[in-house]
Amino acid sequence: MSSGFDLIEATIEDIHAAYRGGSLTCHDLVAAYLARIEAYDRSGPELNAIVTVNPQALAEAARLDEELANTGELTGSLHGIPVVVKDQIETEGIVTTFGSIAFEGYVPKADATAVARLRAAGALILAKTTLPDFATSWFTLSSMSGPTKNPYALDRDPGASSAGNGVAVAANLAAVGLGEDTGGSIRLPSSFNNLVGLKVTPGLISRTGSSPIVILQDAPGPMARTVADCAIMMDVLAGYDPADPYTTTHRVARLAGRYVDHLDAQGLQGARLGFVRHLLGADDDPDAAPVNRVVEQALDALRDAGATLVEVTIPDLDEWIMSTLLIGAHGRHDLNAFLAARPELPMRSVEEIVAAKQYHPQLEMLELMAAGPEEPGDHPGYFEKRVAREELQRLILNIMASEDLAALCYPTVQVGPPTFAELDAGKWPELAFPTNTLIAAHAGIPAITVPAGFTTEGLPVGLEVVGMPYDEPTLLKLGYAFEQATRHRRPPASAPDLATGG
Repeated sequence: MSSGFDLIEATIEDIHAAYRGGSLTCHDLVAAYLARIEAYDRSGPELNAIVTVNPQALAEAARLDEELANTGELTGSLHGIPVVVKDQIETEGIVTTFGSIAFEGYVPKADATAVARLRAAGALILAKTTLPDFATSWFTLSSMSGPTKNPYALDRDPGASSAGNGVAVAANLAAVGLGEDTGGSIRLPSSFNNLVGLKVTPGLISRTGSSPIVILQDAPGPMARTVADCAIMMDVLAGYDPADPYTTTHRVARLAGRYVDHLDAQGLQGARLGFVRHLLGADDDPDAAPVNRVVEQALDALRDAGATLVEVTIPDLDEWIMSTLLIGAHGRHDLNAFLAARPELPMRSVEEIVAAKQYHPQLEMLELMAAGPEEPGDHPGYFEKRVAREELQRLILNIMASEDLAALCYPTVQVGPPTFAELDAGKWPELAFPTNTLIAAHAGIPAITVPAGFTTEGLPVGLEVVGMPYDEPTLLKLGYAFEQATRHRRPPASAPDLATGG
């Protein structure tokens, strides 16, 4: 790219400024990202974040350039922004596999609503990214694509299920990403890849066209290198969709202005935050101790930026998480309804997939789904679990209200990214992995993870900030202020610049 534009860590604002100034075309930018995909994803370290590149990417980029040349105006807030999309989310004209070898070659007839909103804002869908089969793992256990490498430590897992998004955005293979979070699938890989990831209040962003796990929890959302880019995406993605009745959430939220209007570099001044100390791992645990040290430094940074920290406890949390776990009750019903609505698919049920062994054999959660009831209400204790979710939310919100807290915070995950050798040895069972992301997921509240720093081994650590339902603006404000005060984001050494990219 001879213009002098540097795509490494380029933000949406950077790209648009270059477009307006005539120093960059969308065609050149897409070509540079495709060169990086070839150099780092297909070759070199072979990150394996990309499942399918949009075969029309360069043609679509040329069309966007022509529109800008003809009108002198960007077509929307994401004009010419190359986006990677988790392969759980349907894209018209681009193969969508849901991470499963059973669906290799499936090309959706329509975009998911979230993808359609991105395109309407001028975004370019660059590629589809890796995930475990039907997003049912904390790790990159995919029958379709195999393991994806963490760009900060190539012998380690990047976290899932939005694994490919995390790696692609972190390694500057695209500008931003669209992921999905049911139990932590945006936040965990964002933490492991030094990114910002936002899990919204369920229903704020439409799930139409995204394969479900637990429809009550499923939440598509942005993954980006900066909080500002997350906020720009939120202004595009959030909205009512008559095809998804849960999106009445957007009407209830009653957002004042735009999400980007709430970004405030001084947003931590005077903020009262609850730190949940018991969500740290043990200091004598060699896997947790490095994360704990980074989190303690993050707490100091929060105080230095003007926040008041109050230590709080969520009592009996392990029992609450188990009493609100719904994947065994909902998973089979919700996924089967999605598959049955697509008669062109070769398999129409999760139990058929499992019986045919067309999935990664280590996926305990997928097997749990297949063993579940046809109807959620037939699961023993289902209605007690539904009530418990409301009680868990009420418990957390009362902790926040009693201490007049803007949000709670704690490490996104209690440990760093596991090595592939540890996963192969069974050190980290799927259903016992020490992630803190299930709390917000089961309580139905929004959460953002932001880069908190690095361990002495150079492994990224994320800080999760959790707020009240519909209060994503506050989370973006707090996350932005922390980001501006600390500047922990940095690209991985395994995917440095290319002559074609800067």
